[in-house]
Amino acid sequence: MDLNAYTLEAEIEEHHWWFVGRRRLFAQLLTDLAVPRDAAILDVGTSTGTNLRLLKGLGYSNVTGVDRSPQAIEFCSAKGLGPVELGDVCNLPFADGSFDVVFATDIIEHVDNDMSALQELSRVLKPNGRVLITVPAFQVLWGVQDEVGHHKRRYRLKELVDKVLAAGFRPLQQYYFNYLLFLPILAARMLLKVFRFGVTNENQLTTPLLNRILLKIFTFDVRTAGKVRAPFGVSCLVLVDRGQS
Repeated sequence: MDLNAYTLEAEIEEHHWWFVGRRRLFAQLLTDLAVPRDAAILDVGTSTGTNLRLLKGLGYSNVTGVDRSPQAIEFCSAKGLGPVELGDVCNLPFADGSFDVVFATDIIEHVDNDMSALQELSRVLKPNGRVLITVPAFQVLWGVQDEVGHHKRRYRLKELVDKVLAAGFRPLQQYYFNYLLFLPILAARMLLKVFRFGVTNENQLTTPLLNRILLKIFTFDVRTAGKVRAPFGVSCLVLVDRGQS
Protein backbone atom coordinates (compact mmCIF):
# COMPACT_ATOMS: atom_id res chain seq x y z
CA MET A 1 0.00 0.00 0.00
CA ASP A 2 0.96 3.64 -0.28
CA LEU A 3 2.42 5.20 2.87
CA ASN A 4 -0.56 7.53 3.15
CA ALA A 5 -2.87 4.51 3.08
CA TYR A 6 -0.88 2.83 5.88
CA THR A 7 -1.01 6.03 7.91
CA LEU A 8 -4.77 6.37 7.58
CA GLU A 9 -5.36 2.68 8.32
CA ALA A 10 -3.17 2.89 11.42
CA GLU A 11 -5.33 5.76 12.68
CA ILE A 12 -8.72 4.14 12.08
CA GLU A 13 -8.40 0.35 12.32
CA GLU A 14 -9.23 0.17 16.03
CA HIS A 15 -12.72 1.65 15.55
CA HIS A 16 -13.56 1.56 11.83
CA TRP A 17 -16.63 -0.57 11.01
CA TRP A 18 -14.82 -2.75 8.47
CA PHE A 19 -11.93 -3.73 10.73
CA VAL A 20 -14.08 -4.11 13.85
CA GLY A 21 -16.65 -6.27 12.09
CA ARG A 22 -14.04 -8.40 10.40
CA ARG A 23 -12.30 -9.02 13.73
CA ARG A 24 -15.63 -10.20 15.15
CA LEU A 25 -15.96 -12.66 12.28
CA PHE A 26 -12.45 -14.00 12.82
CA ALA A 27 -12.95 -14.23 16.58
CA GLN A 28 -16.03 -16.40 16.08
CA LEU A 29 -14.11 -18.69 13.73
CA LEU A 30 -11.32 -19.10 16.28
CA THR A 31 -13.92 -19.91 18.94
CA ASP A 32 -15.63 -22.46 16.70
CA LEU A 33 -12.27 -24.12 16.00
CA ALA A 34 -11.42 -24.15 19.73
CA VAL A 35 -7.93 -22.87 18.96
CA PRO A 36 -5.82 -23.13 22.17
CA ARG A 37 -4.48 -19.87 23.57
CA ASP A 38 -0.90 -21.13 23.18
CA ALA A 39 -1.31 -22.15 19.52
CA ALA A 40 1.39 -20.90 17.16
CA ILE A 41 -0.38 -18.34 14.96
CA LEU A 42 1.02 -16.44 11.99
CA ASP A 43 -0.58 -13.29 10.59
CA VAL A 44 0.65 -12.81 7.03
CA GLY A 45 0.54 -9.29 5.63
CA THR A 46 -0.19 -7.89 9.05
CA SER A 47 -0.26 -4.28 7.79
CA THR A 48 -0.88 -1.90 10.71
CA GLY A 49 -1.91 -4.63 13.15
CA THR A 50 -5.66 -5.16 12.99
CA ASN A 51 -5.42 -8.96 13.35
CA LEU A 52 -2.66 -8.69 15.94
CA ARG A 53 -5.01 -6.47 17.96
CA LEU A 54 -7.68 -9.20 17.76
CA LEU A 55 -5.35 -12.02 18.77
CA LYS A 56 -3.81 -10.07 21.63
CA GLY A 57 -7.25 -9.13 22.89
CA LEU A 58 -8.35 -12.77 22.86
CA GLY A 59 -5.33 -13.80 24.92
CA TYR A 60 -3.28 -15.66 22.32
CA SER A 61 0.31 -15.71 23.51
CA ASN A 62 2.29 -17.20 20.59
CA VAL A 63 1.50 -14.86 17.70
CA THR A 64 3.86 -13.66 14.98
CA GLY A 65 3.18 -11.15 12.25
CA VAL A 66 5.00 -10.77 8.95
CA ASP A 67 4.84 -7.92 6.45
CA ARG A 68 7.00 -6.74 3.57
CA SER A 69 6.61 -3.07 4.53
CA PRO A 70 8.99 -1.59 7.11
CA GLN A 71 6.48 1.23 7.61
CA ALA A 72 3.74 -1.26 8.54
CA ILE A 73 6.07 -2.93 11.03
CA GLU A 74 6.84 0.46 12.59
CA PHE A 75 3.12 1.17 13.04
CA CYS A 76 2.63 -2.21 14.77
CA SER A 77 5.60 -1.57 17.04
CA ALA A 78 4.30 1.87 17.98
CA LYS A 79 1.00 0.30 19.05
CA GLY A 80 2.69 -2.40 21.12
CA LEU A 81 1.55 -5.11 18.70
CA GLY A 82 4.02 -7.73 17.61
CA PRO A 83 6.47 -9.22 17.05
CA VAL A 84 6.31 -8.54 13.31
CA GLU A 85 9.04 -9.78 11.00
CA LEU A 86 10.00 -8.47 7.59
CA GLY A 87 9.05 -10.91 4.86
CA ASP A 88 6.92 -11.67 1.84
CA VAL A 89 3.97 -14.04 1.51
CA CYS A 90 5.73 -15.75 -1.41
CA ASN A 91 8.94 -16.23 0.60
CA LEU A 92 8.11 -16.50 4.28
CA PRO A 93 11.07 -16.43 6.72
CA PHE A 94 9.90 -19.47 8.70
CA ALA A 95 10.67 -23.17 8.77
CA ASP A 96 8.36 -25.79 7.31
CA GLY A 97 5.44 -26.76 9.53
CA SER A 98 5.86 -23.91 12.02
CA PHE A 99 2.28 -22.78 12.67
CA ASP A 100 -1.04 -24.19 13.88
CA VAL A 101 -3.08 -21.36 12.36
CA VAL A 102 -2.20 -18.97 9.55
CA PHE A 103 -4.14 -15.79 8.81
CA ALA A 104 -3.87 -14.67 5.18
CA THR A 105 -6.58 -12.04 5.23
CA ASP A 106 -6.69 -9.67 2.28
CA ILE A 107 -3.14 -10.43 1.20
CA ILE A 108 -2.94 -12.78 -1.82
CA GLU A 109 -4.70 -10.23 -4.05
CA HIS A 110 -1.58 -8.07 -3.63
CA VAL A 111 0.87 -10.47 -5.30
CA ASP A 112 1.43 -11.34 -8.95
CA ASN A 113 1.58 -15.09 -8.33
CA ASP A 114 -1.17 -16.01 -5.89
CA MET A 115 -0.53 -19.75 -6.38
CA SER A 116 3.03 -19.28 -5.14
CA ALA A 117 1.65 -17.48 -2.10
CA LEU A 118 -0.83 -20.27 -1.36
CA GLN A 119 1.90 -22.91 -1.64
CA GLU A 120 4.06 -20.93 0.77
CA LEU A 121 1.18 -20.76 3.26
CA SER A 122 0.91 -24.55 3.00
CA ARG A 123 4.64 -24.98 3.58
CA VAL A 124 4.69 -23.18 6.94
CA LEU A 125 1.50 -24.86 8.19
CA LYS A 126 1.62 -27.79 10.60
CA PRO A 127 0.04 -31.03 9.29
CA ASN A 128 -3.17 -30.51 11.28
CA GLY A 129 -3.21 -26.73 10.95
CA ARG A 130 -5.73 -24.33 9.45
CA VAL A 131 -5.41 -21.35 7.13
CA LEU A 132 -7.96 -18.52 7.06
CA ILE A 133 -8.00 -16.75 3.70
CA THR A 134 -10.05 -13.70 2.77
CA VAL A 135 -9.90 -11.71 -0.46
CA PRO A 136 -11.89 -8.91 -2.11
CA ALA A 137 -14.64 -10.21 -4.38
CA PHE A 138 -16.04 -9.38 -7.82
CA GLN A 139 -14.02 -7.38 -10.32
CA VAL A 140 -17.05 -5.15 -10.89
CA LEU A 141 -16.37 -3.70 -7.42
CA TRP A 142 -12.90 -2.51 -8.42
CA GLY A 143 -12.43 0.97 -6.99
CA VAL A 144 -10.24 3.48 -5.20
CA GLN A 145 -9.37 1.09 -2.36
CA ASP A 146 -8.05 -1.47 -4.84
CA GLU A 147 -5.86 1.18 -6.38
CA VAL A 148 -4.42 2.57 -3.14
CA GLY A 149 -3.98 -0.99 -1.87
CA HIS A 150 -2.07 -2.00 -5.02
CA HIS A 151 -4.38 -4.95 -5.63
CA LYS A 152 -3.78 -7.16 -8.65
CA ARG A 153 -7.26 -8.68 -8.82
CA ARG A 154 -10.58 -9.39 -7.10
CA TYR A 155 -11.98 -12.93 -6.94
CA ARG A 156 -15.09 -15.00 -7.39
CA LEU A 157 -15.55 -17.60 -4.65
CA LYS A 158 -15.29 -20.55 -7.04
CA GLU A 159 -12.05 -19.17 -8.44
CA LEU A 160 -10.58 -18.92 -4.95
CA VAL A 161 -11.74 -22.41 -4.02
CA ASP A 162 -10.24 -23.85 -7.22
CA LYS A 163 -6.92 -22.23 -6.38
CA VAL A 164 -6.76 -23.50 -2.81
CA LEU A 165 -7.57 -26.99 -4.08
CA ALA A 166 -4.79 -26.72 -6.66
CA ALA A 167 -2.42 -25.68 -3.86
CA GLY A 168 -3.22 -28.89 -1.97
CA PHE A 169 -5.64 -27.48 0.59
CA ARG A 170 -9.04 -28.85 1.57
CA PRO A 171 -11.79 -26.23 1.98
CA LEU A 172 -13.64 -26.52 5.29
CA GLN A 173 -15.77 -23.38 4.97
CA GLN A 174 -16.36 -21.13 2.00
CA TYR A 175 -18.70 -18.18 1.57
CA TYR A 176 -19.06 -14.54 0.67
CA PHE A 177 -19.41 -11.97 3.43
CA ASN A 178 -20.29 -8.28 3.50
CA TYR A 179 -23.25 -9.28 1.34
CA LEU A 180 -25.71 -6.81 2.85
CA LEU A 181 -23.63 -3.84 1.72
CA PHE A 182 -22.78 -5.26 -1.70
CA LEU A 183 -25.25 -3.14 -3.68
CA PRO A 184 -24.63 0.12 -1.76
CA ILE A 185 -20.87 -0.30 -2.16
CA LEU A 186 -21.25 -1.15 -5.85
CA ALA A 187 -23.35 1.98 -6.39
CA ALA A 188 -20.93 4.17 -4.45
CA ARG A 189 -17.94 2.90 -6.38
CA MET A 190 -19.64 3.41 -9.72
CA LEU A 191 -20.38 7.01 -8.74
CA LEU A 192 -16.78 7.52 -7.65
CA LYS A 193 -15.52 6.18 -10.97
CA VAL A 194 -17.61 8.74 -12.81
CA PHE A 195 -17.28 11.78 -10.56
CA ARG A 196 -14.26 11.01 -8.28
CA PHE A 197 -15.21 13.90 -5.91
CA GLY A 198 -11.52 14.29 -5.07
CA VAL A 199 -11.59 11.10 -2.98
CA THR A 200 -8.20 9.37 -2.68
CA ASN A 201 -9.26 6.84 -0.02
CA GLU A 202 -12.79 5.60 0.66
CA ASN A 203 -12.18 5.79 4.38
CA GLN A 204 -12.24 9.56 4.03
CA LEU A 205 -16.00 9.27 3.48
CA THR A 206 -16.79 7.53 6.79
CA THR A 207 -18.22 9.96 9.33
CA PRO A 208 -18.73 8.88 12.98
CA LEU A 209 -22.49 8.50 12.44
CA LEU A 210 -22.05 6.53 9.24
CA ASN A 211 -19.45 4.37 10.94
CA ARG A 212 -21.92 3.41 13.69
CA ILE A 213 -24.63 2.57 11.16
CA LEU A 214 -22.33 0.50 8.97
CA LEU A 215 -20.95 -1.36 11.97
CA LYS A 216 -24.44 -2.45 13.03
CA ILE A 217 -25.17 -3.72 9.52
CA PHE A 218 -21.80 -5.41 9.13
CA THR A 219 -21.99 -7.04 12.56
CA PHE A 220 -25.27 -8.70 11.58
CA ASP A 221 -23.71 -9.63 8.24
CA VAL A 222 -20.71 -11.46 9.66
CA ARG A 223 -22.92 -13.31 12.14
CA THR A 224 -25.09 -14.65 9.36
CA ALA A 225 -22.89 -14.90 6.25
CA GLY A 226 -21.81 -18.48 6.92
CA LYS A 227 -25.42 -19.56 7.28
CA VAL A 228 -27.05 -17.48 4.55
CA ARG A 229 -24.41 -18.36 1.92
CA ALA A 230 -25.36 -15.45 -0.29
CA PRO A 231 -24.24 -15.76 -3.95
CA PHE A 232 -22.41 -12.44 -3.71
CA GLY A 233 -20.52 -10.24 -1.27
CA VAL A 234 -17.76 -7.69 -1.12
CA SER A 235 -15.34 -10.33 0.21
CA CYS A 236 -14.72 -14.08 -0.03
CA LEU A 237 -13.74 -16.27 2.92
CA VAL A 238 -12.24 -19.75 2.74
CA LEU A 239 -11.06 -21.74 5.76
CA VAL A 240 -8.80 -24.64 4.76
CA ASP A 241 -6.57 -27.39 6.03
CA ARG A 242 -4.06 -29.53 4.18
CA GLY A 243 -6.37 -32.49 3.79
CA GLN A 244 -5.34 -36.10 4.06
CA SER A 245 -1.84 -37.07 3.00
